[in-house]
Amino acid sequence: MLRFMPVGDSMTIGSAGEHTWRYRMWQHLRATYGGPFRIVGPRETLYDKATECPDSHEYADPDFPRAHLAGWGEGWQHMVPLIGQAVRTQRADVLLVSLGLIDLGFYTNAVQTAANARAFVAEARAANPRIHLVLLPVIPNVRAESDAPFAAEVAAFNELLAKAVADLDEPRSPVLLASPPPGYDFRHDTYDGTHPNATGEHKIAEAFAEAMYQAWDLGEPYSA
Repeated sequence: MLRFMPVGDSMTIGSAGEHTWRYRMWQHLRATYGGPFRIVGPRETLYDKATECPDSHEYADPDFPRAHLAGWGEGWQHMVPLIGQAVRTQRADVLLVSLGLIDLGFYTNAVQTAANARAFVAEARAANPRIHLVLLPVIPNVRAESDAPFAAEVAAFNELLAKAVADLDEPRSPVLLASPPPGYDFRHDTYDGTHPNATGEHKIAEAFAEAMYQAWDLGEPYSA
C-alpha cells in the first residue's frame, strides 16, 4: 500500500465549493496506478472564506479521500514542525509538496525559505528514512506581474530549491523537482490571480503526475 500525502498552502487546501488538485490527483492515480494506494494526512477540510476558518467540508465532489496536510496562509516554516509527526502517524510514503508562495509573499526571503525547505526534508526523513518527495516550484501569481522585487524572490527561491533537490536527492529517499505546470497561466488557470480554477487544478496535478511517471515509472502520463 503506497500512501501519498499532499502538503501545501491555500492552493492545496482549497476553499469551499472547489474540487482541488488533490481530487484531480486521486482521479489520476485511481485510473493509472497499478497497485493499492491511499491519500493520507491529518486534515480533511477546506477553507471557508465566509468564516475565515478551515472548517468547510463543502467539496464540489466530496466522494474522494480528502486527507491532506495543507493550510490557508501556511508555508514551509509552518510545516517544518508538523511534517515529522504527520509522516509518522499517517505512515506516508510519498509527499506531494506545493509550498513557497505564501512564505515569499509574507514571511521569509528566498534564502530563508530555501533553508526551511531543507529543514522540512530533514524532518520528513527523520520520521521515515525512505520517504519520497516531489517538490513543486513556486508558480508566479498576479503579484509577480506588478511587484518586481517579489518576482525576483520567486525566481531566486526556485533556483535555490533546484539546488536543494540536487543536494538532497538520494537513492533510498529520492527528492524530485517537478517541472512547472505545463502551460500554466494565472490569467486563465486561476480565479483570482493565485488560486487554481478547474484547469489550474488539472495542471498542478499533471506536474506532480508527470514527475513521478518520468522519474519513477509510477502511473502513466496525465490525462485530464
